[in-house]
Amino acid sequence: MLDLLIIMLERVGMIVAVAFLLTRFRFFQNMIHQDVLDRRQELTAILFFGLFGIFGTYFGVALDMQTFHFENMSWQLQTDEAIANSRVIGVVVAGLLGGYRLGIGAGLIAGIHRMSLGGFTAISCGISTIISGILAGYFYKKGKHISPLLAFAIGAAAEALQMLLILVIADPFEKAFALVQAIGLPMILANGMGAALFMLIAYNVISDQDKKTALQAQKTLRIADQTLGYLRTGMRKDTASAVCGILMNELQPGAVAMTDKTDILAFVSSKGTIMQGSIQTDLTRQVIQDGRLIVTDSVTHDHPSVSASGAIVIAPLKTRGETIGTLKLFYPSRKAITDATIELISGLAELLSNQLEIAEADHAYQLAKEAEIQALQAQISPHFLFNSMNIIISLIRTNPDEARKLLSSLSSLSFFLRQNLEGTTAKMVTLQQELAHVEAYLMIEEARFIDKLKICIDVDPSVMQEKIPPLTLQPIVENAITHGIKDLDANAMVHISIHESGDVIHIMVEDNGEGIGPERLAVLGQEQVQSEKGTGLGLYNVNRRLLMTFDKNSGLAIESTPNKGTKISFYIPKSEVNGYDGNDSRIGRG
Repeated sequence: MLDLLIIMLERVGMIVAVAFLLTRFRFFQNMIHQDVLDRRQELTAILFFGLFGIFGTYFGVALDMQTFHFENMSWQLQTDEAIANSRVIGVVVAGLLGGYRLGIGAGLIAGIHRMSLGGFTAISCGISTIISGILAGYFYKKGKHISPLLAFAIGAAAEALQMLLILVIADPFEKAFALVQAIGLPMILANGMGAALFMLIAYNVISDQDKKTALQAQKTLRIADQTLGYLRTGMRKDTASAVCGILMNELQPGAVAMTDKTDILAFVSSKGTIMQGSIQTDLTRQVIQDGRLIVTDSVTHDHPSVSASGAIVIAPLKTRGETIGTLKLFYPSRKAITDATIELISGLAELLSNQLEIAEADHAYQLAKEAEIQALQAQISPHFLFNSMNIIISLIRTNPDEARKLLSSLSSLSFFLRQNLEGTTAKMVTLQQELAHVEAYLMIEEARFIDKLKICIDVDPSVMQEKIPPLTLQPIVENAITHGIKDLDANAMVHISIHESGDVIHIMVEDNGEGIGPERLAVLGQEQVQSEKGTGLGLYNVNRRLLMTFDKNSGLAIESTPNKGTKISFYIPKSEVNGYDGNDSRIGRG
């Protein structure tokens, strides 16, 4: 009995190899993770575990009941022969991992095969194999792992059931009883241990693979987080050098390089960062031309710090389907480049390509915003000039002497008009410059209104160097005079306030005019409003440029009460908070 136990345990050693082999199959990984198998995967699993049961049969040992000698299995049994085998393990594992259908399917394949071999225990062993699949399926729990101890108990119970059926079905009983005495306990222990060992190995290997995958994903996300800030600004020598340094630190190859279509942008090795000239290798040119990843150990390097005997992975960097450069990782030998390494590098190349594509999209978006802002500014200039000329024409009709005096004496008018035209090409001006424009405009208006208009300007000198889009304040003031106070006979007032308020600057223009009706107030500044009083172009234009230059918190806030006046205010961020110095070519913060 001890000899048979040793033989059976030796045969169980083969279970280890099969368990490792199984972990490479997708259907088995899905079973371990308790995912639902599709029909094809289910049939594959049934066939595999059924064949595994047949495999366990043939790797058993045949027992001659006349001599009680053990011999290697042959293709067919004699009438007086029986088999000590590990067939039950495959069937039990199928049921435990896949449920009734897998257990019964594998049991049928292995059980019918056992019946076909003959021997006086053929029927009892075949039936018990099928019942073992049903028994194991009963203990299948979706979403839960089977412990090795439970697998041992079920495997041992399945084999004990086989011994019982041999006693009940096999004939003659005396021969069946002698067989169970000889092989019963060793087979119960060996198959129980085999089932437990199989489950233990399978779970551990899959768990290790999952941990490796998780670590790889974690590393990829970490690289993405570190490189995003660089590549979002475009692929240049400085950003490429920073990205290569990150990849060198995270992946630890021999060296990392990035190229565009013609030049080496950066090359980083353990010896430091080296900037080089044009691309020298045909392999790099081939990747740029074909857009496909290349792995090779036959490398002619254009990098003197890398051993010529090493290996290299060259992956394409693409935007909108076009290869714009390469990512190159150098290794000491081809053996150092595993399938997982190639998959990781390929994924990183796609990740970096996506970041570059986002950078291009951001750049195009900023250019579009800048073009729209410039168009809006150009639109404001003729709008202002038209209104200014109307004022002068009005003075000429009502008071020619005053108009002539105004044209000859207000030399600042020409200065203002020149500044106004120049403002259409400037991205930002200081509040001091903008206020000077407003004051020049108000000189004209005060001359028109004579003594009935009072202007109150209340500003904080410490914020006058903060930046604002040009021609922002003047249209608001013009709106207050043109539509707010123009019908007042006396005591017309326009109040301009500019003050610091925490992290922002609060700018307000208030008048005591006739106010704005609720319907017009709801859309004013949000769209151009057609009416007999005007189009609302000025306020719409100003609001649009504020929102595009800063953010949604900088839009115009308009408050008005009929016959009590209107207050228009907005906020702009301070430069140290906004990160905007006025000389920056960026538009906005978004």
